[in-house]
Order: sequence, then structure tokens, then C-alpha cells
Amino acid sequence: MQAQAVPWQGRYPPGDLAIWIFILAELGAFAAFFGAYAITRMNHVALFNEYQQTLNSTAALFNTFALLTSSYFVVRAVAAIREDDGLSCKRWIWAAIAMGGVFLLIKGFEYAHHIEAGVRLSSNTFYMFYLSLTFFHFMHVIMGMVILAAVAFKAGRGGYSAAEHTGVETGASYWHMVDLVWLILFPLVYVMR
Repeated sequence: MQAQAVPWQGRYPPGDLAIWIFILAELGAFAAFFGAYAITRMNHVALFNEYQQTLNSTAALFNTFALLTSSYFVVRAVAAIREDDGLSCKRWIWAAIAMGGVFLLIKGFEYAHHIEAGVRLSSNTFYMFYLSLTFFHFMHVIMGMVILAAVAFKAGRGGYSAAEHTGVETGASYWHMVDLVWLILFPLVYVMR
């Protein structure tokens, strides 16, 4: 017999306050990186336009789809635990992690292609920014997947309920930050000319 769901009483921000301090710090670091990219691009428009064309924007579009889908799955996980459905919560989180894995796989193929072509941080200013920005984000995806895996394991053991699911909201908040950063990075690096 399943416990009766406790009506969710919204708490803002959702999750642990400490994660929001961390998220703001991370967003600040990415904002500085994006600002440096934009200023440098303004001074080297021809170089950036030329080498942007060597990027695989189709792969980046698939990665955007993977991360947006993963965010949807995380939203479903939070909704499930608010209904006291830990099993569904766990399944949705594992689905989100799988989409994160798709992102890493596609990005890994992109990196392999560039490395095989001789692209390095020292190749030129554009590639220095491209590799630095995308790898910094890549590492955040891995960290987000680790956080979500910890949440999924705890959810699988019945560690969350409708009454107490701060950990699920905390993991979800971090994952949404990772996706938000990509939604800025993708057009900035792959699309804008």
C-alpha cells in the first residue's frame, strides 16, 4: 500500500539554498567566459566566422535536443516524487542521465574529429575558446550526471517522499543550470555569425 501523497507546498528556490549559491557562482564563471568570447569575437570577426564553419552544427543541434529532453525528464522526476512515486522518480532520473550520456557521446565524437584534424587549444583564438568553453560545459554535464545518479540511487531506496524531496529538487536545479548554459553556448559558438 502506497503512502498518501502530501500536497506539495512550493518552496522557493526549490532544493537546497547552498546549490543556488553554487549555481550563481557557476553562472558567473560562464558569464565571464561568454563575455570574453564575445569581446574577442568582435575583434576577430573574420577568423571566428571562418573557423565556426568547421564545427558540426547538426551534432550541436542533436545535443541541444538531448539536453532539452533530459530537462523534461528531470521535471517529470520532480513531479513524480511530489506525488510520492519514488519508482517513477528514479526511472525519470535515469532517463535524464541516459540523455546526458547521449550528449557526451556526440560531443566526444566532435572532439575526436577535431583532434584528428590537428585542432588544439593553441591552433588559433577561435579554437581556444571553442575547446575551453565546450569542455568546461562537458565537465559540468558529467558532474550533473553524477549528482543525478546519486539522487536516483537514493530514490530507488525510498530515500525521498512527497513530504521530503529536497535532494531531488537540488539535483534538478543543477541539471537545469547545465542545460541553460548550453542554450547560451550553442547559438553563441555554433550559430551566431
